[in-house]
Amino acid sequence: MATNRTFTMIKPDAFSAGNSGAILKMIEEAGFKIVAMKATQLTPAIAGKFYEVHSERPFYADLCAYMSSGPIIAAILEKDNAVEDFRKLIGATNPADAAEGTIRKIFAKSIEANAVHGSDSDENAAIEGAFYFSQIERVG
Repeated sequence: MATNRTFTMIKPDAFSAGNSGAILKMIEEAGFKIVAMKATQLTPAIAGKFYEVHSERPFYADLCAYMSSGPIIAAILEKDNAVEDFRKLIGATNPADAAEGTIRKIFAKSIEANAVHGSDSDENAAIEGAFYFSQIERVG
């Protein structure tokens, strides 16, 4: 069953390029409500815990180094069918394969530096959101 919340991160590449505002604007214009948001910088250890599911993959160390290389913005978004709709908005992981008008097509530099993270399931959205935000109150 689809839920109405998902989790995203604006990654270090998009943050350092000054694209956070434009990305957040696209998110809001697509009908998502930002219910929690914070800017932070991950340590390699925290990045390692967040991406622990990939710990056996060959790209894990590089991913953790990249995600701790600069500030990120973590956010919980709300909208009906949030996970699926957000995945459509951000586009394919590889920006070369992303549809025109998607966040990754517009802002991503590469498969790794692909501007944003988006949860891939309702279950992961809840886990990932809880990783960054211990308690979410409904705003507004």
